[in-house]
Amino acid sequence: MGSPHYPERVKLVIGLITNNKLVYTKTKKQLIRYFGNIDYESMPRPFNFTDYYGKELGAGLNRYFISFEKLLSPKDLAKIKIITNKLEKKFSVDSRRKINIDPGYLNLSKLVLATTKDYKHRIYLDKGIYAEVTLYYQARTFKSWPWTYPDYKTKDYIDIFNEIRQIYQKQLKCLPHT
Repeated sequence: MGSPHYPERVKLVIGLITNNKLVYTKTKKQLIRYFGNIDYESMPRPFNFTDYYGKELGAGLNRYFISFEKLLSPKDLAKIKIITNKLEKKFSVDSRRKINIDPGYLNLSKLVLATTKDYKHRIYLDKGIYAEVTLYYQARTFKSWPWTYPDYKTKDYIDIFNEIRQIYQKQLKCLPHT
């Protein structure tokens, strides 16, 4: 029989989709206020994998990824999703979002995303929030599952997560061993 133990701290990673650079900048400032300094920020990537967000967010969307220096407990993911949902509402105009914020965390073995939608492969966390293992790490790279969103399957995104994982791995080496 195994003994329960606490998981290692994880790296907060947030994906953002918008066509408004000012809203992105304001949102990023709020995220820093909540979660601390950023240690990785991607260049904007055209988001043209689906038209799901088009009606609400408009055309010409870009995806950004950011990660944060401070490592967190994985149990914080539901609270973080509640905060990011409030930020989406804060920057909404006429009940339409101007930005989509997708929080998740990365550890050495996987990328987990938070969502408000239940499905067969998602686990309930708390307060109406579910978690999904979107990518797993094997043979020196992240890999996708059948349910992984199409954009998260791309080499471009996988490269981003591999780079963030390297930052995380260096952080773990600096932590005191218990």
